[in-house]
Amino acid sequence: MSDAKISIRFFNDREVRAVWDEENAKWWFSVLDIVAVLTDQDDYTKTRNYWKYLKAKLKREKSQLVSMTTQFKILAPDKKKRLSDMLDYDGIIALGKEFPGKKANRFIEWFTYSDESIDGKSKTKAYALFESSFIDNIEVGTFKGLQQIHAYLFGGLYDFAGQIRQKNISKGGFQFAVSHFLGETLKQIEAMPEATFDEIVDKYIEMNIAHPFMEGNGRSTRIWLDLILKKRLKKCVDWSKISKQDYMNAMMLSPVKSSALKSLLKKALTNKIDDRETFMKGIDYSYYYEENN
Repeated sequence: MSDAKISIRFFNDREVRAVWDEENAKWWFSVLDIVAVLTDQDDYTKTRNYWKYLKAKLKREKSQLVSMTTQFKILAPDKKKRLSDMLDYDGIIALGKEFPGKKANRFIEWFTYSDESIDGKSKTKAYALFESSFIDNIEVGTFKGLQQIHAYLFGGLYDFAGQIRQKNISKGGFQFAVSHFLGETLKQIEAMPEATFDEIVDKYIEMNIAHPFMEGNGRSTRIWLDLILKKRLKKCVDWSKISKQDYMNAMMLSPVKSSALKSLLKKALTNKIDDRETFMKGIDYSYYYEENN
């Protein structure tokens, strides 16, 4: 399973990793990650010991939960891939019920909702983009290319997928480009050069200021940015190296001062442009950035 698809969910800013099982067409979730979340534990050894104790207790009680576990290789704290206990969707719900309290209830509510939300369904489409032939037909650096990405991610979920917004929108007190002049603004952005890293990021910043869609701008535009970097510089961003708070702060500052964002992105550049795991993690973080924003 060395080529397994790894996905990351975020609950209360903590990672819950999942592995895709191609044969059975379902996700398996890291038991240790979920135990760490539900016990609010940062120490890997203590988390592992707690699960060992709970697992033994469940065995004595002849709980079916133990027999539901399987093992996949995921990254351990020593940065080596080691076999770890995993549970599927039903198993995680059952595990959550072993933990009393409001936090466990909130976790179960989040877990059951997240994959069925618009974002959850859109994220599934984003994963599929890596292995689809569609990604090779997206126009790079043009607004049409961004429309293609947005329509792919949100088609069937929003009736405005791929369509330029007709209303003015703002976020956190910042007014995005006026809708009346958006068509002309997008033409100007499209004409911006993209030969160097600085030029590409400047173009990305301007597209963010334009915010051409009613929803889904950030998720679409980060893929758009990576496709430009891939074509022009043979690089892409490893988004998992950029924390949510750092990214949000740099983006808020970017219309008046681009240096913070450029520094952040430059440090996270990688030449793993054809690596599936880097792409999948990038999608996980990209969607995470938009949670509760």
